[in-house]
Amino acid sequence: MPRKLKRNFIFLLAFALIVSQGWMNPSDAQAKKDEGQTDLIIMQNVPEVETNVEGKTIQLGALHIYDDGHFMKTSDELTWHSSNKNVASVDKTGKVTLKDHPGRTFIYVSDGNDRDRIAIHGSKSPKLIKEKGMKYDIIQHAINKMTLEEKVGQMLMPDYRKWNGENVTEMLPEIEQQVKDYHLGGVILFRENVVTTEQTAKLVSDYQEASEKYGLLMTIDQEGGIVTRLQSGTDMPGNMALGAARSEEVTQDVGRVIGEELASLGINMNLAPVLDVNNNPDNPVIGVRSYGEDPELVADQGIAYIKGLQETGVAATAKHFPGHGDTAVDSHLGLPEVPHDKERLKKVELYPFQQAMEAGIDAVMTAHVTFPKIDDTKVISKKDGEEISLPATLSEKVLTGLMREEMGHEGVIITDAMNMGAIVEHFGAVDAAVRTVKAGTDIVLMPVGLPEVADGLLEAVRSREISNERIEASVERILTLKVNRGIIKSEDPENVDEKIQKAKETVGSDAHKAVEKTAAEKSITLIKNENVLPLTKQSDENVVVLGRSFIDSLGEAVKKHQPNATVISLNSNYELTEEQREVVESADKIIVGTYTYSVGTRSEDHPQMKLVSHLMETSEAELIGVGIRNPYDIMAYPEIDSYLAQYGFRTASFEATAAAIFGEYTPSGKLPVTIPGANENDVLYPFGHGLTY
Repeated sequence: MPRKLKRNFIFLLAFALIVSQGWMNPSDAQAKKDEGQTDLIIMQNVPEVETNVEGKTIQLGALHIYDDGHFMKTSDELTWHSSNKNVASVDKTGKVTLKDHPGRTFIYVSDGNDRDRIAIHGSKSPKLIKEKGMKYDIIQHAINKMTLEEKVGQMLMPDYRKWNGENVTEMLPEIEQQVKDYHLGGVILFRENVVTTEQTAKLVSDYQEASEKYGLLMTIDQEGGIVTRLQSGTDMPGNMALGAARSEEVTQDVGRVIGEELASLGINMNLAPVLDVNNNPDNPVIGVRSYGEDPELVADQGIAYIKGLQETGVAATAKHFPGHGDTAVDSHLGLPEVPHDKERLKKVELYPFQQAMEAGIDAVMTAHVTFPKIDDTKVISKKDGEEISLPATLSEKVLTGLMREEMGHEGVIITDAMNMGAIVEHFGAVDAAVRTVKAGTDIVLMPVGLPEVADGLLEAVRSREISNERIEASVERILTLKVNRGIIKSEDPENVDEKIQKAKETVGSDAHKAVEKTAAEKSITLIKNENVLPLTKQSDENVVVLGRSFIDSLGEAVKKHQPNATVISLNSNYELTEEQREVVESADKIIVGTYTYSVGTRSEDHPQMKLVSHLMETSEAELIGVGIRNPYDIMAYPEIDSYLAQYGFRTASFEATAAAIFGEYTPSGKLPVTIPGANENDVLYPFGHGLTY
């Protein structure tokens, strides 16, 4: 057969094969074109999508591109085909199975009108080889077709905690309309919004359905510990507990479990971990939300958490840049200052953030804190007309100069909540939003007055106060994050009932509860023990558990080991009634739980601490102190017989403390902070201190 005729024959055979497999259906193809579809591509061909191959299977996905620039996942009526099944096969869902055979295959996908392919090189280290071409630059194509209103909308992330005074636990028509009208790029959820697994999964699905084109970043502050938003599922110990546990493996497991639970609910971005170095015991807002006072410990633990979280597909956010740890003012209420120069900041505050950036953190959150040695710009406060320093959130020198140019962060920058006192009182909502976008912010979190802020940003672009290029750079980063994390609307969305069922199987599962228990037990730190602990389980000793905040939780945990223990919950004045006094006087052991959150509450003059001192002076019983939240509580009662720190008020931490008190396991936690002594340079207990049995 002549060569030319042979080529034509082979081509006709291939065409017949395509038709027989359903790759060409003229009526379906025309219908798709009528819907505005312009192309079909394999998602892994998009440059921004990671294509690392791990294991023997690869799940490919497909996108339809539309003539207005947006793109959507598609899976219905697709045909997948491998050109060399000796190298890899592919099933009808796009799942590729690699064979132990060297060589190359092309994986094809078709919707009956358009098709695409991607190469797979088979070997001991197989890899995907992306196709090249302008059509795969879907992000820039989308930006080119977006209106200014759509671009600005991608940069806005409001909260809907309440509507007309009621908690928002289901989608409301008014909220759905705002999502559409303002082309929102994301929404942040709070504890008021996420009550049950079923309700949360449904609410998140409804938000995504309301999004018109590009899907929503559904975010939450699920740090663990004292900042835990989900009301169902696991309540992981917080960062300082993990810092005390000193196990990167445990911390990665915690990040993974949190990510799996969020992902099952449809929440795709976590505003965690906190990477602030808590080297100021007087810090009222960070404290136990930090891994500790040592920059390397914070960096190592933070990277482990980030790895665990991001491997589930949930985006991680390092906060609060450049560092909120060495402050004594709560930025929710005022404007804190960090006075250190850049060299000191690089060694301490900036170190964990630099490590996280190099480890591939998705996003960084700014701090409403002034850093005069980085940016000494002065502005006039709208609150009182006084001259103040410019906070990091609004500083181009901090966000663009330091974070982007010097430290090399290429991901998203998101502000801390813009309704906090440090911002809204001094600058006003619209001015603050314009300033932070000019400085380099990509996402304005919780703007005060969505219509006003959106209009203010639009006017700033139209008047050229903010350049169009500045806006488009942010939109490119936001869409890159969404594409990289698979946050793309689907033509064939998952059935809500099926999603809820999967979420119920994931959230609070036995496997996740086991990680929660392990993390809590490894964190409990025995700081002092004058031959008091462990107590004998179910002995005849008269054990009294005493305190106010969360004391019922501690008491309940103790009673699992000593059912006859008496729990005394004190009033707001920490005064014992006559009846309670008699019970305390007859006690053999007193477990006193103290809860502090500020310098004032841990002061020796606070009624809580005065009571502990009084018990030490008057009671013949041995006293066991439990620092429920802050490990610094022992500063107020250093003469106590025994003292443990648990770093948070979640159930698993109380149960771990009680189990340690009764010798169910050997405590192994190490202090992640230094506990100061009475005088300025004294140390009561050093960093790394921790006793055992």
